[in-house]
Amino acid sequence: MIKFINNTADITKELLEGYVMAYADQVKLAAENIVVRANPKSDDKVAVITLGGSGHEPALSGFVGDGMLDCSVVGDVFAAPGAQRLFQALQLFKRDAGILLVVLNHSGDLMSANMACKLASKAGIKVKILETHDDISAGLDASTDDRRGLAGCIPVYKVVGAAAEEGKSLEEIYEIGEHMNSQIATLAVAMKSCTHPQNGAVITDLEEGVMEIGMGQHGEGGGGQEKLISADDTAEKMISLLMRKLTPKSGAKAMLIMNGVGGSTHMELNIVFRRAAQVLAEAGVELVFGKITELLTVQEQSGFQMILGLLEDDHIDYLKNHMSNAPYWTTVGK
Repeated sequence: MIKFINNTADITKELLEGYVMAYADQVKLAAENIVVRANPKSDDKVAVITLGGSGHEPALSGFVGDGMLDCSVVGDVFAAPGAQRLFQALQLFKRDAGILLVVLNHSGDLMSANMACKLASKAGIKVKILETHDDISAGLDASTDDRRGLAGCIPVYKVVGAAAEEGKSLEEIYEIGEHMNSQIATLAVAMKSCTHPQNGAVITDLEEGVMEIGMGQHGEGGGGQEKLISADDTAEKMISLLMRKLTPKSGAKAMLIMNGVGGSTHMELNIVFRRAAQVLAEAGVELVFGKITELLTVQEQSGFQMILGLLEDDHIDYLKNHMSNAPYWTTVGK
């Protein structure tokens, strides 16, 4: 393990300190491991909060900002924050309009969320949980309970954040977000695993010349290992599986995001995106929103997450025409 770090016990604390120093006009620390907007929206609007472990930067705190998240509660590396820390954040955002808590489907995150929401209920805090579960590696017929949350949560943050900024009610925002959430599917592929920055452990051992489609958020295995194939062949295999899950009809409007997970170049991501977009076009699917970037990384793991979403007109509007100043999101202006 070769990384620019100091004491391994201070990684999360120090990365958050550096982050808010760099973007002081957009974000700040409200308390230990609680990142909030530097310019909060008014209390008559729904607050949007998320939680998750560190080590995936820029996710999740990189999407705190006007028009997106109001708050990110950060756990240790690859670990969910405790329920008490999340409850502290919910207390900070108590309001009549309520709180939408977006939670990725991972056992630790859900456990903390459910425990914190029980505490919040007793304290009179109105919270509604939106659970993301975009990973289809468990199988096309797998229940949502068996589908892990991957980087498909990020465009959901953008849409529900824009709806909240607009002043919609908690119930309306949940409905918009859940409908979009149900139409997003993600697959991850890796050809080199990552090391845990606190102990140097390799999460999954991948031999040279081998890749795994279905890799999890922290480098966990998923779909089975196979021989490394070309960019076009990989793109075709993955986009075909995503399309089988979402079954887009000709004329459907789609979002395609290529999320680099840390160790692959943007050159590679561009090449893969190219072929995946061509396959969509060949099927008569209109690509209305595309992004090639790093939204959620897995340390130095090489590979990417391919995210496909079918969009309604309001989702397109919230993605493209509502600006956000969250440090790691760049929107397309009107």
